[in-house]
Amino acid sequence: MAGGANGPGPINGINVTPLVDVMLVLLVIFMVTAKLVVAPTTALGVQLPKAASGDAVQVVFSVQLTKEGGRFVDGRQVESDETIGALAADSLAEHPDLRAVIQADGDVPHRSVIHVMDLLAKAHVSNIAFAVEAEPDTPGQGAGAAP
Repeated sequence: MAGGANGPGPINGINVTPLVDVMLVLLVIFMVTAKLVVAPTTALGVQLPKAASGDAVQVVFSVQLTKEGGRFVDGRQVESDETIGALAADSLAEHPDLRAVIQADGDVPHRSVIHVMDLLAKAHVSNIAFAVEAEPDTPGQGAGAAP
């Protein structure tokens, strides 16, 4: 028979405290690194090395609308609607699988967002998404419950 630290005989229990401690540390590490991986929204200008087994990176055409009326494309301010359409058409010609993401402030009028969608549609950009921030669930409400 196997003996334990307390003497000969069967092992009647296993101390799981060290296992729980290690798992909690790993959980905290994963939570912190997950925030670091998602947080950067702008790309750095680096030269990536070439590899035969690498996957293609999806190019995102980002349009931001501020409540003050500012319009930005990929972080740079644009002055006219024609500029947004021209930049979208140029990006689509360079990257056929282009995705557009509209990031509009909550106070931006609906008509402004629809207008940007029309500009992207005229430039033949068909993959359009909207950037949102997830609201934390309030106690007593599920994910699908109405406020």
